[in-house]
Amino acid sequence: MTTAGSRSQQISRVPYLPGLDGLRALAVIAVIVYHANSKWLPGGFLGVEVFFVISGYLITLLLVAEHERTDSVSLTGFWGRRARRLLPALVVMMALLVVWTALFERNALGTLRGDVIAGALYGSNWFQVWIGAGYTAVNDFAPLRHLWSLAVEEQFYVLWPMIMLVILARGRERLPRVAAWFTATALAIGALVALLVPSGSIGSCSRTPDAYWTIGERCLSKVDFLYLSTPSRATGLLLGAALALVWRPFALLRGPMKRKGPLLDPLAVIGLVGLFLLVRGTHILELKGEDGLHADALLFRGGLLLTAVCTLLLIAAVAHQKAFSGRILGNPVLRFVGERSYGLYLYHWPVFQALRHETGVTLRVHEFVGALIVTVAITEVSYRAIELPIRERRFRESIVSLLRAGPGVVRRRSTFVVAVAAAVAIPLFSVGSLVTADLRPNEVRGTLDQANGAVTDVLGEIEGNQTDSGSAPAVTTTFVPPHYDVFALGDSVMKGAAPSLKKKGVVVDAVEDRQGKMGAEIFVQLKELGVTMDAAVIHLGTNGPISTETLDTMMQALSSVPQVVVLTARVDRGWTESNNSKIRALPDRYPNVKVLDWQLVAELCQGECFTSDGIHLDRDGMSYYTQEIWKALGRA
Repeated sequence: MTTAGSRSQQISRVPYLPGLDGLRALAVIAVIVYHANSKWLPGGFLGVEVFFVISGYLITLLLVAEHERTDSVSLTGFWGRRARRLLPALVVMMALLVVWTALFERNALGTLRGDVIAGALYGSNWFQVWIGAGYTAVNDFAPLRHLWSLAVEEQFYVLWPMIMLVILARGRERLPRVAAWFTATALAIGALVALLVPSGSIGSCSRTPDAYWTIGERCLSKVDFLYLSTPSRATGLLLGAALALVWRPFALLRGPMKRKGPLLDPLAVIGLVGLFLLVRGTHILELKGEDGLHADALLFRGGLLLTAVCTLLLIAAVAHQKAFSGRILGNPVLRFVGERSYGLYLYHWPVFQALRHETGVTLRVHEFVGALIVTVAITEVSYRAIELPIRERRFRESIVSLLRAGPGVVRRRSTFVVAVAAAVAIPLFSVGSLVTADLRPNEVRGTLDQANGAVTDVLGEIEGNQTDSGSAPAVTTTFVPPHYDVFALGDSVMKGAAPSLKKKGVVVDAVEDRQGKMGAEIFVQLKELGVTMDAAVIHLGTNGPISTETLDTMMQALSSVPQVVVLTARVDRGWTESNNSKIRALPDRYPNVKVLDWQLVAELCQGECFTSDGIHLDRDGMSYYTQEIWKALGRA
């Protein structure tokens, strides 16, 4: 005889759904491809949102099932299972990473220290927001940046069982109403994100203050906060949880939906098509021509919610065990990848970073294939030797069986002892190095910081002089526009060489993230102020496209300057060739212009010419850059 309790237990238990592993596989593949080269799949980062929805669904389903079986939820049991599932591979990954960094990337140890602490405490997302090292920041060796999403999930795992315990204690008959509240909350969060995301261009805090919140003297990027913070990314978790309260796999097989699984397959198709379109057309930041970088309105004003909704459609289909889509997504290949999706996500980013040394550098196809092979190998070893034994509580038995091997194993035991000694000594050395390492900026940041004292904000300086001239009413003074022998205006590439240029007497106005259009506006204002110069040097085009109209505006403002030297850009970006073609054509229309083809002559530089990004100048490159400008001016 079947009791009511046993029927409830059967309805509530959570079956293995191979289709969900298939969905995990697609999500982690999208993320990995995006991290290798964002040009290949611009919105591949949305795979993380898919993970969030799946987590919200499964965790909530498990909690409801446990409550229906036992009329309670064991918080310690839940957290223990999560710890066994997540912590072993994380600890191994961070240990291996600390060793690698101590041996091969020692200059980055000081920076890594904060990332390790934040990762161990599952607070990486908040740490990255606070220090301004968001998802799109470049030039750092940042092998733990991907832990932000695991931090969001772990914070959810800490809070959610307590929230659900309170909700379930008030009666399970209320769950459909609670699902509606979860959905409404998710929509409200999505609306708030849409309102808070900055709509203008995004540069430095001083140049685009509307893109930042200021706490004391610290600027916090709105885009980083909205993309990384737990509250703003709770939409997928909440929508997954809402579905779990009304869409339980075994309940579907006992109610009116029992034979209607195939009717759900079109939902899966819609979900897959929707996700494909989103990952092909979504960005975090997008370049809007000469206006610079902007937050992608599609992503922050509906894209994240649409991703969650498409994922819900897929889950709804694969959760019905009679739906064909579950068998398609649950095929052996995708299931194999999905079962290892956590390890693949965990290990791939550090492997990529070890290969390219810094963020913002794309992998070529052969590099990607090699890095992927290494990632898969590490993941498989971790999965079989660490994750599964600990999850199944047989890790100790595995070690004991190795030590209690049969006859003739003395030699193997001695080898094992040596291996253990090395496994202890090397991590101790690495941890000691991590703890005592100095905090250093990355290579690019270091060179640019050293140049701060050699650059001048010319318009700001002129404005200050105008204010000073009118501050003493007893003395009649007249503002006299300055005259410059050589005035140089550029972006971060020129800024790196500013100390060397300044020694030549050049007045350098160079800032990071400067667009060509901004440079044209500065020259127009200088002309209106009556500023004169014998020669002008311009190096723009690294950060975005420059239109012919912008170049014409710039050259017309400089029409009275005897010498104008314009450098081409040397950067691997989609706009580079177009910019350089326009720059090379300038002398045909403006006789005072000479082109210094930096894209070509930079290849002749010998010594330590460029930082690891291949764009910014290193020690020898700074001197060479200055010499080439001096030769172009005819002053060598």
